[in-house]
Amino acid sequence: MNKEQLIEKIVAFFKAVISCALLVTCLCIFSAAANDATTSTEETRTQLGNDIESLKSEVLKLNRDLFVLEEDLLFPASTQVAVFVSVDVGRFFKIDSVEVKLNGDNVAGALYTKRQRAALERGGIQRLYLGNLKTGQHQLTAIVTGLDNEGRTVQRAANYQFEKDDEAVMLELKVVDSESSYRADVQIEQWVL
Repeated sequence: MNKEQLIEKIVAFFKAVISCALLVTCLCIFSAAANDATTSTEETRTQLGNDIESLKSEVLKLNRDLFVLEEDLLFPASTQVAVFVSVDVGRFFKIDSVEVKLNGDNVAGALYTKRQRAALERGGIQRLYLGNLKTGQHQLTAIVTGLDNEGRTVQRAANYQFEKDDEAVMLELKVVDSESSYRADVQIEQWVL
């Protein structure tokens, strides 16, 4: 059993424990409400509603903490690599899809809807990939497919060599319009943390 499988089993166990705790708490609240004949029905409903809301917020907090723990365990900063996508104005190229390869292996891809493309063109940045890499030399290849300003399907590709050390690596794929050539180019930039 590798590290990721072990972490997934631990996370699944904690999720099951949280679900059981929620169920037991709800049953206790309902049985206490049913047994309490001295309080009025309206007071019971109000108290029950408050208890349920409090319990929901606690479960959400636990779930958020569990998600952060899972991210830290699965993707420690010393091995973490993240790839983001951004688009310039989008006058010469309408992005349709992106494919990312690390060291020759397909690791991520995305197909974009009209709405997602518009969000990218307004300045949005999408996290396309989050994974682990060993230290050393690596190569990222990005293939971006889309339509040019005349409606033809075109592909743009870029390669990027980088050195992975003990720090997290953040790479941004930028689809940038080039005014001089009236076409878009793909650039890959490493963020300095």
